[in-house]
Amino acid sequence: MGIIELLGLAGSVSLLSGWRLYATILITGLAMRTGWVPLPEQLQVLDVLANPWVLGVAAVGAVMEFLADKVMWLDSIWDAIHSLIRPVGGALLALAIVDPGDPTWQVVAFLLGGGAAFAAHAGKASARAAVNMSPEPVSNVVASTAEDVATVGLLALAIANPVAAAVIAAVLLVLSIVLIVVVGRAVKRFFRRTRERPGAV
Repeated sequence: MGIIELLGLAGSVSLLSGWRLYATILITGLAMRTGWVPLPEQLQVLDVLANPWVLGVAAVGAVMEFLADKVMWLDSIWDAIHSLIRPVGGALLALAIVDPGDPTWQVVAFLLGGGAAFAAHAGKASARAAVNMSPEPVSNVVASTAEDVATVGLLALAIANPVAAAVIAAVLLVLSIVLIVVVGRAVKRFFRRTRERPGAV
């Protein structure tokens, strides 16, 4: 694989870890251990992801995240707890994929991986906070399920075709940033109207 494909794979996996860190680690590790999906050579050296202990912890985390993400407000608490964990995890995954013999690309991968994971996490957390403002709880389950499906599908695509996955990941990254800006402005308008109401402190 060339550097473009490697960066595409690293960026895609990092972005997905901003949504579902444990599921990303679990699926990648299972694919490596069982040979379900042909992984690139650079990813084959990550024996640590296929370690039974790592898979076990990732499986427990994935189940907890899957359940927590379906419950209104509990999903936002879970996102707040993982505000540091997901970006660091995404950066380390990206760093592990890139050739360790090239420190320049390692730094690039680490920074881009952490940035992509953080942007995806921030976009997800912002969107879920906005969804939680809705009195209708079904929308929360629909949004969470869509994230589950998108994560698994994009992860499979990232492993099979890193360049195509990188293009999709770039689009999702831009949408995440737009979402952060839109939700941020909506929150500001909400608090401004609250302060302007008669009797507001």
